[in-house]
Amino acid sequence: QVQLVESGGGLVQPGGSLRLSCAASGRIRSIGLMRWYRQAPGKQRELVADITSGGSESYTDSVKGRFTISRDDAKNTMYLQMNSLKPEDTAVYYCNFRIKLLGITYENVYWGQGTQVTVSS
Repeated sequence: QVQLVESGGGLVQPGGSLRLSCAASGRIRSIGLMRWYRQAPGKQRELVADITSGGSESYTDSVKGRFTISRDDAKNTMYLQMNSLKPEDTAVYYCNFRIKLLGITYENVYWGQGTQVTVSS
C-alpha cells in the first residue's frame, strides 16, 4: 500500500510565504501526474496546481505568479512554494498522486490527509 504524508502548513500573515511538501512511501515503481488541491470551509475542493512526470506545470488563475509547484522523483516528493499569500488562500491543502506500484501496469490515485494553511493578520 501507499502512504502520502504532507507537511509545511501553518499560520502566516498576508504577504508571507510557506512551503508545502508531500512525500509518498510504499512499493512504488513510478509516479505520474502530481497535483495540489485545496478546500476552504463551505466550498468545493479545487485544483491548485499540477506537474507532469516530464516537469510541465499548470496553475489555477488565482495563484499564477505566486505559487510554484515542483517535484523530486528520487525522493517521491512534491512541493508547493507559496509566496505573497492572501487571506483567500486559507484552506486545507491536499496532495494527489497517480502511482504505479511494483509489478502493476496501471496507475491508481492516492490522496494525502491534508494540511491546514491559514493566512491571517
